[in-house]
Amino acid sequence: MTATVPDLPLLAADDSMLSRKFGREVANYFSGSPLNRVSFLRADHLFLNAAFAHPSTSFLLLDNYSPLAKDTANLAYVSKEDVVRLTGSEPFKDPEADQIKAFNSDITKPLILFLGLDEKSKGFAYREYGGNPYFAIDVTPKGSVEQNAKSVIEAVKAKQGISFIPGGRLLTLNAPDAAIYAQARALLDWNARNPFCGGCGGRTTSVNAGTKRVCPPTDLAGVPEGGEPKKRDDCPTRHGVSNLSFPRTDPTVIMAIVSHDGTKLLLGRSKRYPPQWYSTLAGFLEPGESIEEAVRRETWEEAGVQVGRVVIHSSQPWPYPANLMIGAIGQATPDGEMINLGNDPELEDAKWYTLDDVRDAMSASPITFGDPVPAGEVKLRLPPQTAIANRLMAAVIEGYLGAYPKI
Repeated sequence: MTATVPDLPLLAADDSMLSRKFGREVANYFSGSPLNRVSFLRADHLFLNAAFAHPSTSFLLLDNYSPLAKDTANLAYVSKEDVVRLTGSEPFKDPEADQIKAFNSDITKPLILFLGLDEKSKGFAYREYGGNPYFAIDVTPKGSVEQNAKSVIEAVKAKQGISFIPGGRLLTLNAPDAAIYAQARALLDWNARNPFCGGCGGRTTSVNAGTKRVCPPTDLAGVPEGGEPKKRDDCPTRHGVSNLSFPRTDPTVIMAIVSHDGTKLLLGRSKRYPPQWYSTLAGFLEPGESIEEAVRRETWEEAGVQVGRVVIHSSQPWPYPANLMIGAIGQATPDGEMINLGNDPELEDAKWYTLDDVRDAMSASPITFGDPVPAGEVKLRLPPQTAIANRLMAAVIEGYLGAYPKI
């Protein structure tokens, strides 16, 4: 059965000078979060402790990145009482410096992320900031908290109508929940991938409500109660500001390449795509490279096509695991449209499709990546609107290349 494709984020009405000149801002799937992240409060343990304990607070649970949900379109949130057996009643009671001093590499601490405040509701207030707090908690059973995590999982699954949604790439959630899930999943994944320090190899611990990892100077592992913690080797991450301690986002360019006469779109397919599925080309941005240069390089390397002018269209956070898709539209040079797949074997095929071909394919019933394609079907299939590739193609066929481009 084909999954329902959700609507895209809705932005507030905007009659600004920039919108009148360039068109409305484009909001892609996984963006448009309803939460104010108030990131400057993540190091304030008094704020975090109060927010964690407040009755209006919502907790999103993830088991091996699978979120708790009512169904495939709606997340399910639980209360503090549902998680306290795993987290304890006051996980943010102590200042960050004291948490680092208490580091014990033998003890697994459940990862608790502060996601932000929903300011549409005013149940919680701290200084001049207010709104219902949202946290995400990793309940994956592991380490010294394995049994407590399993207990929390079984208890919430026993609640009627909610369960953890399996699947590698979740693209069916309603837009606000998708943005919340994207933030939580990307941060959980980064924390899980960085249990050891990139500077010295020692174990790290999570601070700043899940948005920073530090390499503590001491360790209480194996130390009798009341004893002095063991000093660890010196580490470069403890000196100055180190980007090894903060979450990474990998910039990726994704581009709709238009023929020089503006009548065709270059689309390619990977071997892992479903039958007849084609999409725009994409690739990672390399160090010392501009977005425009990356678009030209990737298009030539993958398809042999030479690109001239490049215009940036919009972006999309992509939490699989931590990419920022930077969408662009480029135009092939007059003598650079010949396709050559001999440079880079990444693509199985690449073709120029007329705008009418693309328009017809976009008007067909959408399919998502895991949906089956009817046997014998040979017509072009494209990614759904939850993918920025779809939005780039839509921008072209809806008149982006007219006399007054909306950029």
